[in-house]
Amino acid sequence: MNDMSGLILITGSNGRIGSALMKRLTGKYGQVIGFDQNAPTPPPPDCVRIPVDIGSDESVKEGLTILKAHHGSKIAAVVHLAAYYDFLGDENPKYDEITVKGTGRLLHGLQENFEVGQFIFSSTMLVHAPNEPGAVLTEDSPIGPTWAYPESKVRTEALIRAKHGNIPVAILRLAGVYDDDCHSPPLANQIQRIYERQLASHLYSGETSHRQSFLHMDDLVDAIEAVVVRRTKLPPVSTMLIGEAEALTYDELQKGFIELIHGTSWETYSVPSLIAKVGAWAEGLLPGAAPFIKPWMVDRAEDDYIIDIGHALSLLGWAPKRGLRETMPKMVAALKADPTGWYRENELELPTQMPV
Repeated sequence: MNDMSGLILITGSNGRIGSALMKRLTGKYGQVIGFDQNAPTPPPPDCVRIPVDIGSDESVKEGLTILKAHHGSKIAAVVHLAAYYDFLGDENPKYDEITVKGTGRLLHGLQENFEVGQFIFSSTMLVHAPNEPGAVLTEDSPIGPTWAYPESKVRTEALIRAKHGNIPVAILRLAGVYDDDCHSPPLANQIQRIYERQLASHLYSGETSHRQSFLHMDDLVDAIEAVVVRRTKLPPVSTMLIGEAEALTYDELQKGFIELIHGTSWETYSVPSLIAKVGAWAEGLLPGAAPFIKPWMVDRAEDDYIIDIGHALSLLGWAPKRGLRETMPKMVAALKADPTGWYRENELELPTQMPV
């Protein structure tokens, strides 16, 4: 019988994943506790949030002291989501201070003061080198991050393996997360370009046949819950790729969104990478909101990420129940129902006038 008792600690609990996970697990375990620096909204009923800055030694120490004093020293599972992330592409000291060292200070504090049944780390499939076209990634595929964010996850995975001690570890290498309202920066920006009929919506700097796996938020929460539920049955250290086995090509996404939004079709033209980089650089010099596409992203347009989820299926009995192909109409329906609200939800700059 699966063990549903005990305390669950979730770091990064105010983020989109953390909030969804707290709501899912509330009422199923003895207590769900969230660590996060900011608390813009109250926690779900029966949940507790403790203000903790994972980038500060003192804040982590204080948060763990409060946790132990009020909830005891036994933790069934820690779900570690807190990390630094941006789309600038460059190294940032916060990657080391928050993602890498933050994980180290959290692990150290847990080992000193708690009995922990499981430590779950939210990593990314991007720690792997991109696929050769048509190839499929497994957990044993070569490691080869291509920009700062996945590089920080590689360093953190190595730290966890070296420093986890007697705490069992599950490392989840996640595909790109989205939901019915989108909430995926790459997809939201692609939809925006098409919706506004921008010139950039007719151009692409790579082969439109490239693919990248995605993952619906509800399926991600299902996967994390399955890891928690099966924690006593997993190996001491397990690594799993979590995402959809079907990965749509850029061309499929492009044509699908154009048809759903405008009920028509148009050509997407391939642009040489040098010209695309110069164009992205020049656009960044123009007044107004900073463009999403940065020169460094041009080199990533050729990256191909299709994953094999067989290991997660074997260990967890988990497979995704949703798919990006089936969710695309829901994203566009949400956009059309409330364009202004959709833009704000996806943190996009509102145009001077919404398209009609």
